[in-house]
Amino acid sequence: MSRVTGTLVLAGTPIGDIADAPPRLAAELERADIVAAEDTRRLRGLTRALGIHTTGRVVSYFEGNESARTPELVEALAGGARVLLVTDAGMPSVSDPGYRLVAAAVEQDIKVTAVPGPSAVLTALALSGLPVDRFCFEGFLPRKAGERLGRLREVADERRTLVYFEAPHRLDDTLAAMAEVFGADRRAAVCRELTKTYEEVKRGPLGELADWAKDGVRGEITVVVEGAPETGPAELDAEELVRRVRVREEAGERRKEAIAAVAAEAGLPKREVFDAVVAAKNADASGPGNGKGLI
Repeated sequence: MSRVTGTLVLAGTPIGDIADAPPRLAAELERADIVAAEDTRRLRGLTRALGIHTTGRVVSYFEGNESARTPELVEALAGGARVLLVTDAGMPSVSDPGYRLVAAAVEQDIKVTAVPGPSAVLTALALSGLPVDRFCFEGFLPRKAGERLGRLREVADERRTLVYFEAPHRLDDTLAAMAEVFGADRRAAVCRELTKTYEEVKRGPLGELADWAKDGVRGEITVVVEGAPETGPAELDAEELVRRVRVREEAGERRKEAIAAVAAEAGLPKREVFDAVVAAKNADASGPGNGKGLI
């Protein structure tokens, strides 16, 4: 006979407007044996707004105790408990606590299900006015400037629409870095306070958005960035070839491999890319920048 285990329920919560709460959320909160919440105070506010009371045990489950508390919750699940996981807003495990618990439950063959709810990622995509047929979610960028630039360079040639979360006090630096790596003319949208009273979607080229953000922006932020344009071999000039080699080198590739990869992407002979790199290096060495240019 197969053993009987409990169920882990990932419950989406409103990202702003409480009226967006999934219909099943209230029932699951009342039914759960254990409610694991990112912030128990926020949970109390949520249950008051929904007009309900939890009957199960409430425990905290956040970044600081996620590793330590996961085994405890898995043990409860293995014993037959129904555990409901909620974060402050949106779907658990999407840039929020939850991944470790889901992975551990799956490893123990424990059932995992979800109460679908609002998503800042999908809401921002839909409102951005940018292509949504293909996209990738990049979460939060690193806080350190060098690491942030490195992460952006990894996806500089990504053709899918990109979605990021960002803290308001870092938004101006992030948009400036995006403009540097992706190009100031790349289209983007900054989505602020989605579904809340002061919801705002600011659309425009990255360069303009970076200037706009210098005065300070408040609220929960989601940034949507247009993917890299599809360019054929005839459209790639020497400067673009050199830029692509630089991006790969800064991501850790050796120059020889970077040149080969860029040549393959562009459908060009390796010699042509190599010549462009050498020409750029010579131009930098003889110019006022003394070698501080592209290569």
